[in-house]
Amino acid sequence: MKPIVAIVGRPNVGKSTFFNRLTRSSNALVDDIAGVTRDRIYGDARWDDCDFTVVDTGGFLLSDVDDFGRQIRLQVNLAVEDADLIVLVLDGKSGLSPFDRDLIEIFRGLPKPVLFAVNKIDGIEKEDQVSDFYALGLDHLYPLSAAHGYGLNDLLDDLVALLPAAGGPQGSPAEDDMIRLAVVGRPNVGKSSLINRLLGQERLLVSDIPGTTRDAIDSVYTRQGQSYLLIDTAGIRRKARVSQKIEKFSVIKALKSLDRCDVALILMDASEGITEQDVKIAGYAYERGCGCIFLLNKWDLVQKDTHTADRYYRRLRSEAKFLNFAPALTISARSGQRLPKIFNMVDEVYAQYARRIGTGPINKVLERAVARTEPSLHRGRPIKFYYATQVSTKPPTFVAFVNYPEAVHFSYKRYLLNQLRTQTGLTQTPLRIYFRKREGRLRRSER
Repeated sequence: MKPIVAIVGRPNVGKSTFFNRLTRSSNALVDDIAGVTRDRIYGDARWDDCDFTVVDTGGFLLSDVDDFGRQIRLQVNLAVEDADLIVLVLDGKSGLSPFDRDLIEIFRGLPKPVLFAVNKIDGIEKEDQVSDFYALGLDHLYPLSAAHGYGLNDLLDDLVALLPAAGGPQGSPAEDDMIRLAVVGRPNVGKSSLINRLLGQERLLVSDIPGTTRDAIDSVYTRQGQSYLLIDTAGIRRKARVSQKIEKFSVIKALKSLDRCDVALILMDASEGITEQDVKIAGYAYERGCGCIFLLNKWDLVQKDTHTADRYYRRLRSEAKFLNFAPALTISARSGQRLPKIFNMVDEVYAQYARRIGTGPINKVLERAVARTEPSLHRGRPIKFYYATQVSTKPPTFVAFVNYPEAVHFSYKRYLLNQLRTQTGLTQTPLRIYFRKREGRLRRSER
């Protein structure tokens, strides 16, 4: 298991910029507004042949200045508890504050290494701004600029020297071996509550205020020997309602999470019914080739009879026809109703999503399909299908070689996909099929 480094500090001192610098990414949101980061963000870093995991945290405050104060402190405490080393970031531009003294006293007494970094020192000529912080009784301070990289080498040299060796007999499974699940949906449909319930801990912030989660958060869950990477995402609003710049970044990050997931858990608020935005979010997942499962949350709040679930499912199939292969389940994240069934569905969908079909069986399906229903003529000439093969998985993707690929009508393409779906047992995964012109010399009759 990689050693863990937690980045802590009061709001707006540059923790997320420091995180992005270490991980060479833009995974943490950065903005001039204090308190942008609320959850823990994880990323990988490497220095001097040493690999480690970096955790960005929300701004640490000693008092509850708003509804999130207690929960943010909880997240920071969890990150510190998990960490092998802590970097406390101070603000060299604004200078020493009374709050810094209290904060340093808290972290100086921890039984693990703590490095004190004074950020926003953009060059050697500004290092005199660090001197005030020595009044706090610290032996060593690291002047640096997270934005420009100044002073970073010295800090990282000492950081990796203090980290324990990576490894161990029970290290975390590689992400490549995990089934990656993105939990997506509108704001306030219960995404974070669902993951917290599955994990059995307050891993993510939960609030009745829409938009609590602003970043895409990763958590690992293991069940019956299989590990799952659970990706919580910001609620995807309608464009007309996305006004603040930071909200726009959150939506973009939620969509990027779909790009790196295997199965999208499309969460809906059953008590509000199926909305146009729910269908649009499902479309985002479908366009990105994700396996999909619909989860109708808050089912305990729905007034129902024995046929209510069937009516919901029928409407779902009608509204999102492009995902009529995706399974659906009614759940309650609050009560835990039917949550264990989610992973049974995930395993079934993923098995099909990652399945490879031999070229022989594929061509038998193609031959039978064409014999049953021939494609329309192209300028009076027949469209001939020569052979097909599967070229990739996740999702299963096929290429069929044809004499006139551009002439295959979309309705016939849909027909072939349906035949592949039913004849190969790939009934719960998206499929892709592309048509290519057969290479090599064609007979005159085929031109």
